Amino acid sequence: MTPVRPSADDSLSNSPPGLRMPTKGREFAGCTVALVTPFRDGAVDEDGLRRLVEWHIEQGTPILSPVGTTGESPTLSHEEHERVIATVIEAASGRAKVMAGTGSNSTAEAIRLTRFAARAGADAALSVAPYYNRPNQEGLYRHFAAIAEAVEIPIVLYNIPARTGRNVEPETIERLAKLGPIVAVKEASGSLDQVSELVTRTDLTILSGDDSLTLPMLSVGAEGVVSVVGNLVPRDVMAMVEAYRAGRVEEARDRHARLFPMSRDLLGLAPNPIPVKAALALLGRCRNEVRLPLCPLDERGVEIVRLNLVRNGLLT
Repeated sequence: MTPVRPSADDSLSNSPPGLRMPTKGREFAGCTVALVTPFRDGAVDEDGLRRLVEWHIEQGTPILSPVGTTGESPTLSHEEHERVIATVIEAASGRAKVMAGTGSNSTAEAIRLTRFAARAGADAALSVAPYYNRPNQEGLYRHFAAIAEAVEIPIVLYNIPARTGRNVEPETIERLAKLGPIVAVKEASGSLDQVSELVTRTDLTILSGDDSLTLPMLSVGAEGVVSVVGNLVPRDVMAMVEAYRAGRVEEARDRHARLFPMSRDLLGLAPNPIPVKAALALLGRCRNEVRLPLCPLDERGVEIVRLNLVRNGLLT
């Protein structure tokens, strides 16, 4: 049976049992692309970055998220981090929203980066849970609360326990949802139960942080994705999300089935963004260059990526 999704004009009281529409962060529903940071001979390739932004504008990508995990934020200097944010905002020129990565394991640094993004004109900040420190839930709450108190720009929480060493529990996110600037969550715990809890506990917009889980997450109440595979096929990702949100479930399943091998087999070859940069290089959109401690795929890995692109009709 095809589930009926409430339209934007439906009140919560008229929604089918078990479904709810978020009241915060609706403008960030749909597809956001987690943008790579192109390098040339070790330096940030600003011209290449502008070309990538322009290509996404042509594709109709509605939201770009620079300097996150896919943007190799851990190896960018503070100056580079800010320059990438500013460059993407300048290049987009209001034609796409910009959700700038501004997280850090230092609360003071996260506040500084978020304030910079706000001054530069970002539409939102993507703030990852503190990594390496492994704070308890109270520490996580105080970290995000301090950022929310310091800025007025919308904040999207980013929960990715595999990289941070800590899960931001639903109870903590429920507390944070009461703070005005916090409007959405990029959820990459891999747990549909956690997504279901967030849907029932909060009024935040929930975004998938795993391409292969986007459709399952939509089925339990998420409203979109921050996509890595969208670097390659943003229109396909947008079409899948839009089909599901419009109630065309069979179409969404078919699109998911076509995207799944690319999300799993290609992106799963090595840590993000190694495989997607190899793919973009084969497509002529940026150089196959990452920063240590990441290293490019070997010849066999590049060949697997090439064959995957051929199977998906992106290369001949």
